[in-house]
Amino acid sequence: MYSNHFGLTQDPFSIAPDPRYLFMSERHREALAHLLYGVTGPQPGAGGSGGGFVLLTGDIGTGKTTICRCFLEQIPSGCHVAYIFNPKLTVTELLQSICEEFHIAPTAATPTVKDYIDTLNSFLLQSHAAGQSCVLIIDEAQNLQADVLEQLRLLTNLETNERKLLQIVLIGQPELRSMLERAELEQLAQRVIARFHLDALTERETTQYIAHRLSVAGHNKSLPFDAKALQRIHHLARGVPRRINLLCGRALLGAWANGMERVDRAVVNKAAAEVFGTEPARDSGTRSRRAVYALGGLLLIGAGLAAFLRGSPPAPVIPVAKAPASAPAPAVSAPAVIAPPAPAPIEAIEALLPQMPRDINAAWRELAPLWKLPASDGDPCQSAAAQNLQCYRSANLSVPLLRQLARPGILTLQSGNEAPLYALLVGLNDQTATLRIGTELHTVRLIALGRFWHGDFATYWRTPDGYSAKLREGSSAAAITQLATQLAQVDGVAAPAAGASAPVLDAALRERIRAFQRAQGLKPDGQPGPLTFMQIESATATNEPRLLTKPR
Repeated sequence: MYSNHFGLTQDPFSIAPDPRYLFMSERHREALAHLLYGVTGPQPGAGGSGGGFVLLTGDIGTGKTTICRCFLEQIPSGCHVAYIFNPKLTVTELLQSICEEFHIAPTAATPTVKDYIDTLNSFLLQSHAAGQSCVLIIDEAQNLQADVLEQLRLLTNLETNERKLLQIVLIGQPELRSMLERAELEQLAQRVIARFHLDALTERETTQYIAHRLSVAGHNKSLPFDAKALQRIHHLARGVPRRINLLCGRALLGAWANGMERVDRAVVNKAAAEVFGTEPARDSGTRSRRAVYALGGLLLIGAGLAAFLRGSPPAPVIPVAKAPASAPAPAVSAPAVIAPPAPAPIEAIEALLPQMPRDINAAWRELAPLWKLPASDGDPCQSAAAQNLQCYRSANLSVPLLRQLARPGILTLQSGNEAPLYALLVGLNDQTATLRIGTELHTVRLIALGRFWHGDFATYWRTPDGYSAKLREGSSAAAITQLATQLAQVDGVAAPAAGASAPVLDAALRERIRAFQRAQGLKPDGQPGPLTFMQIESATATNEPRLLTKPR
């Protein structure tokens, strides 16, 4: 909503644990070092303990999960990782989840706890013999039951004469430390080889944190927050990164809605009232902005709801002009707080495979209604061409690129030499994907999906007028005009004036294309191909279908 106003290419204050945005304060560096030491530190015979537990705790929102993602990116090759992010499990369910994460399964039809442990032990011994290591990471570990914690302790008994076979990393809130102080868990506490508690940011670090996230999001000017606003943000957010994100994002929205170039203390106070329920002291000079700010929030909610219902991005909302100081503030009632829907249950993808089509044309026809294409029994791509749409297919996309594209499409799933299956991807979250089979939606884990999906993705895309796969240097086709106009929108600069000479694909425009491609994780070749046009469409909020990104 406010990205172009502040010169941003993406949302700098998303609460998703994106490692690109990790701000490495001194505390965060120490925390990451403790995790890495626990996995790659000295082994027996070199002064280390080898195996056991590594403990990372911190208050809600201090960045534990983001550090974990950064830690996962630095784990050395030859290390198998099992990541459990929902530990509210029984002993049997936990062992089943661990085996699933390591891609192993007992042979028994109805496995017992012993079957799972025997299978896991065999896998750990084979990995050790191959010179590989194994790490189990459990997030939100404060939710583990005592009997499950005891079972985890017993897993560290899986060992050879030289070393433990499994390293366990527990990540949780401060109560996890209190749990391990209980008498019945003393044996587990004695096996913790490294522990670290992540504190909140200082006031100086809060300012550095905000500047860092804005920079990653493409901001290259002075901070859009004045000094008093930054002090207020630190005080209200208490130095907690997630609270800082929530507050800064809403404050930028408030400034945008008021047509302001910088966030001041008054706007921060209004943002805090919206996101935290904090009701700061009012002053007569800001009452008129309160109604404008609330209206901006209501417009955002309304646009987002309408977009969700019709499967398209929200239309741009025109900023509301600031009311004169003498004008009475219109009464705007606060929106009712509605509890979010419970996340959909996660299903085993193996159980869904038999329901998926084996004919890609059938998958294209299932995708067609999302693009408002008429039903057709003929070639789906020929039918789409009549509506100025083309079929696009790539064999080497990644999940981050799917998130960037943010459009539904067809995933090719294959196991070994078996015939491929086709799944319609309609939603993508941090840990899960939503697939549509017939009229039903199914949620699966991304890590499970990755066992069958190897990068093959297909979707429709709307070709610009005059587009060809070989746009030449100096070309001034309508596609180049559209490209230059959309890039100007992304860059937050003025579009080519009406009546001016048509833009051409010259060296300057190619350099702007390369800069956009680099920012989006594409090959920076300066050639505007389908992926580049699709990414620009996503960045400029066109009315194309979008992936669901919220729990259904």
